[in-house]
Amino acid sequence: MTRGRSNEAEFARARHAIPGGVDSPVRAYGSVGGTPRFLVRARGASVWDVEGREYTDLVCSWGPALLGHAHPEVVAAVQQAAADGLSFGAPTPGETLLAEEIRARVPGAEKVRLVSTGTEATMTALRLARGATGRPLVVKFAGHYHGHSDGLLAQAGSGVATQGLPGSAGVPEPIAAQTLVLPYNDLAALATAFAAHPGRIAAVITEAAGANAGVLRPDPGFNAALARICHENGTLLVLDEVLTGFRVGPAGWWGLDETPFTPDLVTFGKVVGGGMPLAALGGRPELMDLLAPLGPVYQAGTLSGNPLAVAAGLATLRLADATVYAHVDRAAGVVADAVERELAAAGVAAVVPRAGNLFSIAFRTGTVRDYDDARDQEDWRYPPFFAAMLEQGVSLPPSVYEAWFLSSAHDDAALDRILRALPAAASAAAAATPPPQH
Repeated sequence: MTRGRSNEAEFARARHAIPGGVDSPVRAYGSVGGTPRFLVRARGASVWDVEGREYTDLVCSWGPALLGHAHPEVVAAVQQAAADGLSFGAPTPGETLLAEEIRARVPGAEKVRLVSTGTEATMTALRLARGATGRPLVVKFAGHYHGHSDGLLAQAGSGVATQGLPGSAGVPEPIAAQTLVLPYNDLAALATAFAAHPGRIAAVITEAAGANAGVLRPDPGFNAALARICHENGTLLVLDEVLTGFRVGPAGWWGLDETPFTPDLVTFGKVVGGGMPLAALGGRPELMDLLAPLGPVYQAGTLSGNPLAVAAGLATLRLADATVYAHVDRAAGVVADAVERELAAAGVAAVVPRAGNLFSIAFRTGTVRDYDDARDQEDWRYPPFFAAMLEQGVSLPPSVYEAWFLSSAHDDAALDRILRALPAAASAAAAATPPPQH
């Protein structure tokens, strides 16, 4: 234990200096209750809080820790980069190497622009789509999260769903009106939108596989149909792989999708930065060359392509070989199967939606295909489930509307700890009672 420190004291102190005591809302444990764990160290499949307690981690920094925390080769790459300088505000050879690595994995990303966050990547992709088409409107799907830029927060999943918010204050109505929100996995709704707004839709943006309202897997052929419908209407398809990119496979969900298709623009984040602030967007040259300095669509960032983040991302992608993905797939399958099995044994109505090695819990019967399905569940069963796992030393995402993440560092000992914790957590979920209605 760190002398004299506790999670409660850290949270109380943080609330005096930071809104809500956190720098990203879901970290506040608002939907699960209790005190957030203030982490001070991580290695492999484990994290440690300020009290010195170890937890087997199923958050993995919300995805980036594909290789586990503090992988020695990634840390060494960052240390070497730091020794050479923290930031230059000038081009570096590493940026080109990382862009080439992305291109090799996702051929549709023929040219790549590095930015600092997933929000910045999707925001830039939509600005580029509007610049390329001269059109104002964007289509997104309910329950999909594409960052916190003004036009994309309506029915956005992730922390917005966790907080029970329809969107965000501070977004002017004219900006919100530029985004059409449709039900996911509903091609008829998309056709209706195109018929209602002929020649006005610049882009359709979709998570490659939904993972911000719990896991929402695309129907077979859905993404390919999106590409076809978009191109028939002169519209660009933006595939958001910020979360799935290089996590569910070497080419992200695009590489796993059953039906071949080619998006116009792809956004990446999380794994591409190896745990440091870095994201990217890519596409074919005639689109990407519309970005400044070659074209009229402006985007810039002082820390874009930061050498430390580039070093972490490049090391992570080079280490993420077939063996890594096979291990993560197997480990995720073991845990997802066990969650499903233990909840059923406890008599809890629940399903475990999956997309590659990502999965989540929905406390309901039947499939989960869209945002309405995801919200139609007994979500009040998750807080006691979460608390029971945490008490036994397993850290889950602090929201039922988030995906679970494993890594290549989740060995048999880590999996055993998770499996041993599940029966008590399932019993806690079974014993839960709904909150009083007001």
